[in-house]
Amino acid sequence: MRAAIQAIEYHLPEGVLDNATLAKEMAGWTAEKITEKTGISNRHIVAEEECASDLAVRAAEKLLASPDCPRESIDFVLLCTQSPDYLLPTTACLLQHRLKLRDTCGALDFNLGCSGFVYGLSLAKGLIETGQARKVLLITAETYSRFIHPHDKSVRTIFGDAAAATLVSAVESEEEQVGPFVFGTDGSGAENLIVPTGGMRRRPVPDAAETEDESGNRRTVNHLFMNGPEIFNFTLRRVPPVVTALLERARLSKDQVDLWVFHQANRYMLDFLRKKLGLPEDRFVVDLAHCGNTVSSTIPIALRDLQTQGKLRAGMKMGLVGFGVGYSWSAALVRWP
Repeated sequence: MRAAIQAIEYHLPEGVLDNATLAKEMAGWTAEKITEKTGISNRHIVAEEECASDLAVRAAEKLLASPDCPRESIDFVLLCTQSPDYLLPTTACLLQHRLKLRDTCGALDFNLGCSGFVYGLSLAKGLIETGQARKVLLITAETYSRFIHPHDKSVRTIFGDAAAATLVSAVESEEEQVGPFVFGTDGSGAENLIVPTGGMRRRPVPDAAETEDESGNRRTVNHLFMNGPEIFNFTLRRVPPVVTALLERARLSKDQVDLWVFHQANRYMLDFLRKKLGLPEDRFVVDLAHCGNTVSSTIPIALRDLQTQGKLRAGMKMGLVGFGVGYSWSAALVRWP
């Protein structure tokens, strides 16, 4: 038995933050300039009472509405999030209850960002190919907007909220459908993309003082901080070698991979990586204009959009590459079912 992706759905919250609105709030910026710098036109933002679990439920319900995915068939729920409902209990346990899944279903959270979907596929593959599960519901859900200062254009122009639900199932196949994988970690870069307070190391600071950087971005220690130049340097340093390592492990050349789906960080970074790796434009996916950087959900959202557009065919070999906060990176070869 092999693990294989069977279906993907996603959900975007109703609130939309467009470039025209951002331009009104940010002196010296225009909607066109934001689009040019990021490749993003809209970001979907959660309402005040919405949490990542609410987005996760809506994405999962779309999958569970299919006759191919009955609730009673789900053996395990994997939730990737860095914005859980609570420090405890585990949000995946709450999802098991809200989705009315059987109580013999396993459920766990794992805390990863932009590499999380690929890591999640690996966890699902392990559960399935060791006989511990036949159907795994892999959910990625994030509400980074909750961490963002309204006057920090370095991150507010980029990140959007979303959730994606992916059904990974056991199938009979002589060929590997999900994998091989390549992983990497460098925790020395942790402080370059961080929410400094909120965990046990440093509690939230009431009425924290605002600081302003040389670019005019304002934030407090309770907000998301991103060192853009360092994140860019990390990406250029780590992503090309992980692509090479994946090809070597899969025993394939670049030309034998039908499609490359990278984490959708921003258009500038994606264009730079594509050119540096020498990947053809028609085999390289850019799909973030309508929703922005949705962290762990960017890759499944792109895959679902490609499917909706009729651009995926059975048996396509796809290279999935995630990279970002941690620092953490991962890559996998996947065959479309």
